[in-house]
Formats: sequence, C-alpha cells, structure tokens
Amino acid sequence: MLKAKLNFNLNFDVNREQVFAVGGFCALLLICAVAIIGALQTRANALQHLAEQHDRLAALEAHSRPAANKRARAQRLAAPATAFLDASTSGLATAQLQAYLSELVTSQHAVLVSSGVPADRDDKSDAIKLQISLNATLAALQTLLYRLESGAPYVFVDALLVQPGGSTERTAGDPVLKVNLTVHAFWRRRTA
Repeated sequence: MLKAKLNFNLNFDVNREQVFAVGGFCALLLICAVAIIGALQTRANALQHLAEQHDRLAALEAHSRPAANKRARAQRLAAPATAFLDASTSGLATAQLQAYLSELVTSQHAVLVSSGVPADRDDKSDAIKLQISLNATLAALQTLLYRLESGAPYVFVDALLVQPGGSTERTAGDPVLKVNLTVHAFWRRRTA
C-alpha cells in the first residue's frame, strides 16, 4: 500500500508539473493572442482615421477647385493688351483705328473712298466706331474681312453693305464692289 501511495504521489507530482507547464503555455498563447488582436485593432483604427482624413482632403480640394478654376478661366479669357487701341483720348483712339483700317485696305489692293465717325457716337463708351467706304474685288473683300476679325487690335464688323459698281478697270470676271462697313474696336485709356 505504501508503494501504491508513493506511486500515486509521484504520478500526481509529474501530472502537476505537466499541468503547470500546459497552463503556462496556454497563458503565454493567450497573452500573444491578445497582443496580436490589440495590434490588429490599432492598425484598423489607424486605417479608418487615414481614410477619413483622405475624404476630408478630397472634399476640401473639390470645394476649392471652383474658385481656382474661375480665376484660371478669367485669366485665359482676358484679352491681350494688343487687342485694344492704346490711346489717351477717344479722338486719338479713333485716329489710330482709321490709320489701321487704311493700312489694311491698302494692303489688300483696295481703294479707301472715305472713313468717318458715325453720328450716333457716344464719347463715354470705350468702343470706337467708324464707317468706311471702299472699292474692292470680292477676293480682296474676303481677305480684308478675315484680317479685320482675326487680327489685332480686335475689330468687329457691325454692318456690311456690298453693291456692284465702282471703277470699270477690272475685267468682268473680277468685278469691283462698293463696300460700306461699320466697325468698332475697343480702347483702353493710356495712363501716363
């Protein structure tokens, strides 16, 4: 009996050591699992915070784009300085426009008959209006109109009246036309 009791105590001691070893191992596994779960939870929270920051940044960018786009569009749409007549008074701007039109008509081998300011002129406006009469062939008139509306300063044709006639020097295939134009251009007051 003593032998059986001693054998039981030895087995119990061995079992106790195994139980403590297994319990310690399980506790270590539990601590590792809690640490891993905590790290994963912290990472998930950081990713969620980063996604929220990204959404806020995207919203701020979208909110600021219209103002930036308006400024850029206004800068793109602004006409260059060469688009305007540059004179200190409207009379000088009118003379500048008359000289430009005379040079343009002459370069197209047309004949400038007359040019003048229309009777309904408004001196307070920044638009300079002129009426011109000229004799030109159809080809010369087409080129003249193209150069008027595509050149600088910007000149806009308000009215155009074309009549057959003019001098009879040209052949029948290239008739000379009488042309009356009303045009306007804008001027900026030159500052001293």
